[in-house]
Amino acid sequence: MKRWNRIAAVGMLTTLCGWASAQAVDPLQVRGWASTCATCHGTAGLAQPGMESLAGVNKDELLKKMLDFKTGKKPATLMHQLSKGYSDEQLQALAAYFAALKK
Repeated sequence: MKRWNRIAAVGMLTTLCGWASAQAVDPLQVRGWASTCATCHGTAGLAQPGMESLAGVNKDELLKKMLDFKTGKKPATLMHQLSKGYSDEQLQALAAYFAALKK
């Protein structure tokens, strides 16, 4: 009986550890994703005139825009293609990253 309790405990811990790691987003990884935005939106989210800056934009507004690009609700030249390369969770992390930057 004790053996089955140990096996069950190990199984539960393994499941919980996997769930916890899936929930956590590595800040360095998010910065890496954000660096791909620099070509159009500037380093640190501060774009040149004619492009939209992302630094300090409201997280929820930015996430909605990115999801709308991804689903095709919002037309775009490139963003509809780029946004499809990210999961919704990754887009959420990117929106939070840019929202935290100073304008």
